[in-house]
Amino acid sequence: MTVYSFIDVQATIVGPGGVVDLGMGAGTAEEGISYEMAEDKGSMVLGSSGDWMQSLHAGHSGSVTVRLLKTSPTNSLLSLMYDTQRIASALWGNNVIVIRDISRGDVITAVGVAFRRTPSNTFGKEGNILEWGFIAGKIEPIFGAGTVPFTQAA
Repeated sequence: MTVYSFIDVQATIVGPGGVVDLGMGAGTAEEGISYEMAEDKGSMVLGSSGDWMQSLHAGHSGSVTVRLLKTSPTNSLLSLMYDTQRIASALWGNNVIVIRDISRGDVITAVGVAFRRTPSNTFGKEGNILEWGFIAGKIEPIFGAGTVPFTQAA
């Protein structure tokens, strides 16, 4: 498959205070949704003799960034979730974010997710992009081989 479209991306955050759609139709900005692991999975130490030692790191933590148009109603939904969760530590860090690309079969699951902070905002001549940052205790990406969501009759 050689075509990609954000139309095929489904994303949600589920946690105390709600379930919020973050994918197509949520007012997602052109820059979309991204995730990044907090650290490399491995490292290597070189010895003075030229020998080496590989180390496998156990961490799976990382961050997720959702970019929304200033006019998106999803900003209000995320703001309400944030306000709900920040009132008690028992509510903090209990979100799950799932991002799916249904045409490729990709599934990225982030658990133990907390809001990093509310987005910065600028009131200017043009509307801006609000970036919602999240930190995740564990991110598990699975990249699929590609699936076709429907078949066309011959």
